[in-house]
Amino acid sequence: MKRLHSVVAVAIAIVALLVAAPSQAQEKKQSSAQLSKRIVADKKVHRLILQVNTNDPAMMNLALNNATNVTQYYKDLGAKVTVEIVTFGPGLHMLRDDTSPVKARIKAISESTPSISFAACGNTRENMSKVESKEIPLIAEAKVVKSGVVRVRELQEQGWSYVKP
Repeated sequence: MKRLHSVVAVAIAIVALLVAAPSQAQEKKQSSAQLSKRIVADKKVHRLILQVNTNDPAMMNLALNNATNVTQYYKDLGAKVTVEIVTFGPGLHMLRDDTSPVKARIKAISESTPSISFAACGNTRENMSKVESKEIPLIAEAKVVKSGVVRVRELQEQGWSYVKP
């Protein structure tokens, strides 16, 4: 009888361990996730350059998708991020008030996500003005930089990450 009692006690202990083990593993997993979020949140601001140099609405929308997805990812982690979309060459159409197929979307993004900004190449704008014999109007959200390519290079030199969608 004593032996049977010992076997039952051992069996109960094993069952208790099996029941407790998953909850301890879950707690450990949650702690790791929380620690990971804290580590990311404590780091510096993440900075991303997205380049648009084609007059392609799909490419423009892809860049906007990338920008909003990246900002949401870091927001979910509690981290800061800054995204600048730099346009030049035919990509300037993205920021042209008279030809942009995405200007309403840019306006909405700018209002909801101020960490995303838009840079328009001044050289491209000047050349388009000469070719079209008129001033090239830009959307209100666009900031003119002297050269889009130089802007990308300067931001990279400052440690920004670069992606061409």
